[in-house]
Order: sequence, then C-alpha cells, then structure tokens
Amino acid sequence: MTKPKYVILVGDGMGDYPVASLGGRTPLEVAHTPFMSMVAQMGEIGTVQTIPLGMEPGSDIANMALLGYDPAVYHTGRAPLEAASLGVSLGPNDTAFRCNLVNLERDADGTERMGDYSAGHISTAEAHELIDALQHACEGLPLRLYPGVSYRHLVVWKGGPTALETTPPHDIIGQPTESYAEVYEKTDILRTFMTRCRHILADHPVNGRRRDAGLREANAVWLWGQGRAPSMPTLQDLFGIRGVMISAVDLLKGLGIYAGLTPLHVPGATGYLDTNYAGKVSAALEALQDMDFAFVHVEAPDEAGHEGSLTKKVQAIEDFDGKIVGPMLDGLARYGRCHLLIAADHLTPLSVRTHVADPSLFALFKGNVQDRVPKGRDMVFCEAAARESGLHLDSGTALFHRFMDERRRLG
Repeated sequence: MTKPKYVILVGDGMGDYPVASLGGRTPLEVAHTPFMSMVAQMGEIGTVQTIPLGMEPGSDIANMALLGYDPAVYHTGRAPLEAASLGVSLGPNDTAFRCNLVNLERDADGTERMGDYSAGHISTAEAHELIDALQHACEGLPLRLYPGVSYRHLVVWKGGPTALETTPPHDIIGQPTESYAEVYEKTDILRTFMTRCRHILADHPVNGRRRDAGLREANAVWLWGQGRAPSMPTLQDLFGIRGVMISAVDLLKGLGIYAGLTPLHVPGATGYLDTNYAGKVSAALEALQDMDFAFVHVEAPDEAGHEGSLTKKVQAIEDFDGKIVGPMLDGLARYGRCHLLIAADHLTPLSVRTHVADPSLFALFKGNVQDRVPKGRDMVFCEAAARESGLHLDSGTALFHRFMDERRRLG
C-alpha cells in the first residue's frame, strides 16, 4: 500500500472572537474562504486545546503542540528554537533571548508606553543595519547579538539565568512599560545592554530616515522568551517520516530543526501580508516529491491580530485560503492519497491584540484531494462550526496522532 503524503497548513492566529462591527461574526466568518471550507466539508472540523493548562499562549507552545510534542515536556523557551534557525549552537549553560526592535512612546507626563512591538514592521535590511551598530552594546558583557528577520533578533547570554519574568512586547501594546521593565533594571548585565542600545538607536541614521518618512523608529530593544536548548526526539524517530518546515520566522524554522525537519528558505517570505505565498506552496510541493511531510506556516493573520486591524486580518485569512490552501489542493492531486490538516495554532483576537489560551480550530481531510467530494454539508471554516461539530481534542498531541494515525499503522 502506498503511504500517503502529510501536509499541515497553519494560519497563525487566524481564530478570533465575535466582532461587534461585523454583527457578532468573526473575521473567519466574513472572509471568503472557499478552499478551507471545502476541506472542512470533505473531512472533519473541530476544536483543539493547543495551549496546555497553565502555559503561556504563544506560537512556540502552540506550534510545538501541532507537531505532536507535549509542550509541558519539551518546551524550554521560545528563543532557543529561534537560535537553532539562526545556526546558533547553545551550550548547556547558555540562555537565549528573543530581542525585538521596538518603538517606545512617551506621554506628556513622562509615562513610557509600548508603542509598537515591531518598530513599524521594520524591514530586514534596516534592522540589520541597526543590529550591526548594536554589537557595540555587547562590549565587555557575556552577551552575543545575532540578526534575524525584520524586528525579530536574538541575544545569547553565556551562563545566563532562565528564571526571569520577562513579558512579550506584543502583550503590552499601548501599556506603560515601567513595571514590565523592572526585571531588566534589577539585572545589571541586561540593564547595561539595553541602556546602551537606546543611546545607539537614538542617533542612528536608519531612525533618522524613518522619522523623515513618518515611520515609527526602532528606539529600543526588548528581551523576552528566554530559555536553554531543548532535547526532543525527531519525527523520523517517532513516525519514520522525513519532511520540511516552511515559514518566514525563525521560531518555526528552529522548531522544525529540533523536530528533524529541513527548514526551506523561500525568497520573499516576510512573515507579513506581502510574503511570498506562491513560493511557499511551490517549495512544499517540490519537497513532497521525495519526502513524506510538509509543514507550511503563514504568520500574517497573527500580525494583523496584534495590530488590531480587522481589514488586514480578513485580507490575511483570504490570502491564506486563496494563495496557500487552494494551490496546495491543486498540487496535492498529483500525489494521490494525502492527509491534510488546516489549523490556527491559537487565537489572536482583535479585541485583545494578543494570544489567548482558548481552544483553537482545525479541519482534517484524509483521502485523494483530486476527488474533492464534499459530504453534502454547507459549512464555513470558522470557530462556530468547529465548536458545533462536537469534535474536541484536548491537546495538539492528540490532533497530531489523529492526523498521523494511518502512518502509525503502516509503520
């Protein structure tokens, strides 16, 4: 019996709460999503608890769960996963931190607030200029700074602590930063580094150009998501599969590396609305000629949720459906039998502008997509349909095993 191909398509943060201006509907309900809805009609739709009880609702935890790993067992922090993607080898006592380029605003009364967690979605080229200048902030400190993509970068502290109460900057948009910054003020090395960074960024030509263009400046760095290197078995060890990870963000690429997947570089993959959708689909379909599994991640819906932009979120969902799901269905037809899982890793509601731990949603189809025979149900891929199906899985691990069950039987 021919073994099927396995594909997971993740629209990061697609799920949402009802929006008053939409008459109590969600972005998924109003978006035009014929292809995701087709998958739900052909297969099954349900909800899944990707965030274990008591854990932070982040993309690191949620996507680790969607790959079948129990975050309570394997998760050590977000930044170590990003380090793997950047080719940074962590020693047993090294602590990696995500380092965001951010924009901080100051009120008339002097109160400092988190203006933008992404410094206005700064371009990678501009960010690399800034990171190059910020290397001077590490002088005399046990820190190394590594450039990433757009606003997402990495700091490694040799022998650094992990038990620090840091906060993701996207969780505190518009909020005063004083109480969240206390952890850095109490830690001499981090305080010195972050203070130096502010001075360097204040006078940097990149920010001068951004000011002149009416764009947000990258006037500070924000460290969070720290941890040490995890130890994880590979998917080949667990299921005998070889596969690829396709994403614009280092977090997912690094997670793929720890899972034994090959991270593929797609030119023009930005992690935003302008990402190279066609390139991602092409890379996945080409990889499936020789491999068993492809995980394709699209960040744009999550970014729109953090921005609180309804227009951008609907666009991101429709682009995911029309430019990822539709072409993947066409391309998978050549392979015969496949297992196709479409999921939101977590919800990023517009009303709160950050991740929440509510159950997420998925659609799962097993069969030959060339047939494309719906089960006679008129269904939209959305939160309400997922809840009303009555199918609820209590962990991402359970969903992954449901997704892979035939592979497990075939061995």
